Amino acid sequence: MSRTILASLALAAMMAAGCTGPANAQDSGKLNDLEVAHAAYVAGDIDIRNAHLALALSDDRAVREFAELMIRDHEAVNDAALALLKKLKAEPQDNAFSQSLLKGARDNWTKMAQLSGAAFDKSYAANELAYHQTVNKVVSEAFIPNVENAELKTLLGSALDTFQAHEKHAEKMVADIGS
Repeated sequence: MSRTILASLALAAMMAAGCTGPANAQDSGKLNDLEVAHAAYVAGDIDIRNAHLALALSDDRAVREFAELMIRDHEAVNDAALALLKKLKAEPQDNAFSQSLLKGARDNWTKMAQLSGAAFDKSYAANELAYHQTVNKVVSEAFIPNVENAELKTLLGSALDTFQAHEKHAEKMVADIGS
């Protein structure tokens, strides 16, 4: 459901980290609804972990506020997705796409954890912008058009609105940190 959006987010983080190869192992537009739900959840969880890393490593007020927003919003979307799955009595399905998202995120976390100060802040901001640009594209062009369950489609649409706002926020953060 909104896990689709989250999967998109994870893909964006992977792309920003330069680890897009494995994600193509399974085309995001060919996932069934339960695979999309799993990928979206994984993607959301990845952005939550990115935000926790930012809270641990950054002293920049804008970076920390953005990270707190990511935790709040992505946890809310994940919670809504889990509630929908429970209502539908469905289990998300792990898949190659989800696994490649997680591998890319792990590689990215290793790189990001080596940074500190302004270098970390710039890297985090750039990653979040690229992540949301990619996620928004995947959700709008691959997930929403291909999801069959109407409730999942609605949840993805609602989450997309939130993630488009995140993209604009990340864009401003990149511009402010770069100056």
